[in-house]
Amino acid sequence: MLTEEQTSAIKKQLMEHIEKSFPEDKKNFAKEQVEHMGSKELEEFLAKNNLVSGQDSQCVFCSIVSGDIPSHLIEENTEAIAVLEINPISKGHSLIIPKKHLKEESEIPEEAKNLAKQVEKRIKLKLKPKKIEIIPSVILGHSIINLLPIYNNESISSKRQPAKKDDLEEVEKLLKKKPEEIALKPKTSKKKSLFKKAEEVIEQFEEKLWLPQRIP
Repeated sequence: MLTEEQTSAIKKQLMEHIEKSFPEDKKNFAKEQVEHMGSKELEEFLAKNNLVSGQDSQCVFCSIVSGDIPSHLIEENTEAIAVLEINPISKGHSLIIPKKHLKEESEIPEEAKNLAKQVEKRIKLKLKPKKIEIIPSVILGHSIINLLPIYNNESISSKRQPAKKDDLEEVEKLLKKKPEEIALKPKTSKKKSLFKKAEEVIEQFEEKLWLPQRIP
C-alpha cells in the first residue's frame, strides 16, 4: 500500500502530466478523478496503465527505451535515446529519455545532455525554428528532457496536438542520420523491429488513459 506521502507525490506528478499533455476538454475530468483516488485506487490506476515498476510492468518511458512501446527514434547513445513526442507542441518536439529509471532531474547523465545538444543542432539545421528550449523535467517518475522548437511564441505549457503518423515519419526521416553516417549496431535493428510491434499503444495511453470510476 502506498504511503500518504507517496500518494501525494504521485498525484502531483499525474496532475502535471495531465496539465501538460491532455486536451483542454479532458483536463478537468481527469484531474477530478485523480484528486479523489485513495491509495488503493491509485495503485490500481498505476498498475492498469503500466506506470509502475515491477516484475510485470514498468513505467511508460522505460517501456519506450526497451522497445516494448513503439516510438520514432531519432538517435541514441549509451545513456539515452532521442524520440519524437507523439503529442507535440511544435514540429520537431522531441524527448531525450535516459535509459535508466532516474527520478530526479539532477540525476540526468551527461551523455543524455550531450544527446540533447546533438539533436538540438539537427533540429536547427533541418527545421529552422527561431530557437529551441531545452527543458528537463520529471514525468510519471522518470527524468526526461524536452527539446521544444520555438517558431512563434510556443512554450512547454502550450496546447499539444496528437501528431499524425505520416507527419511523425516525415520529421523522423529529416532528423535521423542517414545509414552511411552511423555505424549500425546489431541491437539497433532489433529495437526498430520492436518499435513496430504495437504502434497504437502510446496513442491509447495518451487518448484513452484508463481511470477508475469515481465513487460518490
